[in-house]
Amino acid sequence: MKNIFMLVGERSADVHAAEVIKQLKQKNPSLNIWGIGGPLMQKQGFESIFPFSKFSIIGFAEVISHLGFILKVFRKIKSEFIARKPDLAILVDYPGMNIRVAKIAYEFDIPVLYYISPQVWAWKKKRIHKIAEYSNKIAVIFPFENELYEEIGADVEYVGHPISEEISISETQEEFAEQYSIDSKKDWVGFIPGSRNVEIKRILPEIVETIKNLKKIYNNSYQYLISQADSVSDELFQKIISPVKKDVTIIHDTHTLMKYSKVVVCKSGTSTLETGYLGTPMVVVYKTSSLSYFIARAFIKINMIALANIVIGEKVVPELIQHDASAENITKDVRLLLEDDNYYQKIKSELRIIKEKLGKFNTSEKVALIALSMINET
Repeated sequence: MKNIFMLVGERSADVHAAEVIKQLKQKNPSLNIWGIGGPLMQKQGFESIFPFSKFSIIGFAEVISHLGFILKVFRKIKSEFIARKPDLAILVDYPGMNIRVAKIAYEFDIPVLYYISPQVWAWKKKRIHKIAEYSNKIAVIFPFENELYEEIGADVEYVGHPISEEISISETQEEFAEQYSIDSKKDWVGFIPGSRNVEIKRILPEIVETIKNLKKIYNNSYQYLISQADSVSDELFQKIISPVKKDVTIIHDTHTLMKYSKVVVCKSGTSTLETGYLGTPMVVVYKTSSLSYFIARAFIKINMIALANIVIGEKVVPELIQHDASAENITKDVRLLLEDDNYYQKIKSELRIIKEKLGKFNTSEKVALIALSMINET
């Protein structure tokens, strides 16, 4: 029986990888797929050797504080490689760990498929050479990434972005409103604070203050929705939102929140691309530790952080980073979107570029077929 190792470290990657596993299992039900992954992957029959919640680590400072755990993970992966001898390693994004794991796999003569390249075009571009050296095949999701890897002679394939196959909204706004007891006659302002506890600690307090500000300005004119990821501590989340709990509705269906909100305040990451893909104007926020921010500034080579803006090619939606990501500034940008219809419609129109550029692909099936070809199962 062939076995495949997979590693993801983020909630969005859990979504992407789960779709690939689904395709792999459909084409070859006997495959044993294991490694480090989230609940969606596990629903597809994936065996995780570590609790997924342990991998919600971002930023340089956070990595340093979790160094003991990270080293333990590397030791465990090495011992499992020796014991299980996987036929293939599929590594999904998560460069801080996956580039190192790619090197370990390379040393054990295990073929590597790197799916979803780290954003080497944004920062630490030299990593591209390590990824190319340790990977037998790289499956990229943006067309411009293909060119970067081809330039250095890597075996790369553009498989398209999985966003089009992962976002499927069947509910009408009225049905969604009834499910969550929301007033469908009012416009909604949505908030997406992140899927990691460390993000919740830094971003959610500013969102709470923003909601207080908006309530003072607009009274009860709007409904306020907050997305709560299943990967964050409920105790932490509830404690932070307690001052505005009676004024907000907690939502677990993030894509539907994105689609039907008039405006979204969104943590930088995949969620900005998803919100833009659905055509909803947004304010992007990002906060990390002071040390992580200071170090990152030395490496970042582009003047935008929101994937929505990067795909479009210009700063269309506002970005509030670090000290600028204050409740005062968030409130100001949200008000501009709510009160200036010309500005709102201009952003809404420019967001259409995202769907045009990303197109529609059977990304997960393509990745599964590549993986099967690498283990001679096609």
